[in-house]
Amino acid sequence: MQIAIIGTGNIGGNLARRLTKLGHDVTIANSRGPHTLTELAAETGAKPLGVNEVARGAELVIVTIPQKNIPDLPEGIFDHTAPGAVFVDTGNYYPRQRDGLIAEIEAGLPESRWVEQHLKRPVNKAFNGITALNLLERGLPAGSPDRIALPVAGDDPNAKKIVLQLIEELGFDAIDAGGLDESWRQQPGTPSYREHRADSLRQALADASSVRSEDFKA
Repeated sequence: MQIAIIGTGNIGGNLARRLTKLGHDVTIANSRGPHTLTELAAETGAKPLGVNEVARGAELVIVTIPQKNIPDLPEGIFDHTAPGAVFVDTGNYYPRQRDGLIAEIEAGLPESRWVEQHLKRPVNKAFNGITALNLLERGLPAGSPDRIALPVAGDDPNAKKIVLQLIEELGFDAIDAGGLDESWRQQPGTPSYREHRADSLRQALADASSVRSEDFKA
């Protein structure tokens, strides 16, 4: 699959490492330009491009940048993806730690619904509650007793199926967490916002409260 990754921090970089090893054709971009990605490109075989070019022809686009930077993405960068391209948001809203106040999210809009509104593309929320190190090192074969489970929330069943399958391919149990309006169940401060096995994750999603915890309010 042709996969574009926008953002090459800890999660984006390790997704590039894992996905290229699995044989996917990966392009990468960050805010500083492709000349800053030569080491990651040499290590992984991913192709560094400018942010305006990275998603051209992509079948799946992973956006993994700070929440506050989502509105700064250039207009039209997704105009030339493959037909029916799938979009993944890995982000989290950290108002006190990084992002400042985002009024719509503070008022109760799920974080990824806010991202979707800015990207103008339907998104799936995934990879937001796993540490970068475990993403790199903890993928295990199906049926392994210590296999980590990851939730995916999204509205399009076909798009979500692709993301769920990719998570399984990476070595994690993929859990359907409902539509994007339910993605608050995997936001920071909820019981699912740490690593779980499959049954534990399902219970954590069910136990989540829609009231944002104080640590994650502006």
